[in-house]
Amino acid sequence: MENPKQISNDKRPVIVSLRAILVASRPKQWTKNVLLYFVLFFTAGDVWVLNDTASFLSLFGKATTGFVLFSLVSSSQYLINDILDAERDRKHAYKRHRPVASGDLSSAFALTGAVVLGTAGITAAFIVEIAFGWVATVYLAISLAYSLVLKQIVLIDVFAISAGFVLRAVAGAAVLQVPVSPWLYICTGLGALFLGLSKRRSELVNAGETAGSQREALYQYSVPLLDQLIGVVATATPLSYILYTFTAPNLPDNDAMMLTAPFVVYGVFRYLFLVYAKNIGESPEDVVITDGPLIVSIALWLASSAAVLLYQV
Repeated sequence: MENPKQISNDKRPVIVSLRAILVASRPKQWTKNVLLYFVLFFTAGDVWVLNDTASFLSLFGKATTGFVLFSLVSSSQYLINDILDAERDRKHAYKRHRPVASGDLSSAFALTGAVVLGTAGITAAFIVEIAFGWVATVYLAISLAYSLVLKQIVLIDVFAISAGFVLRAVAGAAVLQVPVSPWLYICTGLGALFLGLSKRRSELVNAGETAGSQREALYQYSVPLLDQLIGVVATATPLSYILYTFTAPNLPDNDAMMLTAPFVVYGVFRYLFLVYAKNIGESPEDVVITDGPLIVSIALWLASSAAVLLYQV
């Protein structure tokens, strides 16, 4: 049954609904689309500022266009997800404050926003680059499948999340029309699995006995199982990055990129600490932009990686 507040909201000024649409689009989640810039960062060494500024700026513009369009497409999916999950979200400690669940945004207006954003994003993606358009389309299809079915299937739910991150990296390569080392996809996929499993653990712990009513797949998870799976992926993620640092063909032959590995290892350890000691892994996008030590670690990783890549030019 639709929230009575939603019904009254149909008569609200459009500007109010547009503001609610913006909130429901989850701007903080757009940080995930920064992966498109990572493709530029790690594959465009031959056109870096010291070598060809014009070419680098051109690629940066393409990456930014890809970031904006992917954000539109992902926001479309978030709106649809909120419509489908409205009843469940109302039982959640903080998800109940989402615009659709709280009644600040009607389902009809949210659906209209989703169609507009999704159509605009996909259409523009095809105009920018055909391959990029197809990647965006596949991403939206998988995201919708996740919202409708996949998130209710144990293990498949976190693999679907991981696929979304990998597709972001593929989208970056497509919009820039550059080859990417398979290791970037492997590291991205494993890192996303790590975040997804950590999220499920925090959801399970925070929800307690009501976990299943919020997400059916949580019925089949257990904290010991998730601890084992997190342990496996938390080991594989930094290991895959270390292998990437001395096997990727576009990196310096002196293996200097290995100097950046400690920051990645620390980042994984820090996130584990936050999940197990603070139990705040339910919203990875919040953790990444609010935890000081993690932010410093990411900044140092980017700075050291840039130094290594610039040195080879």
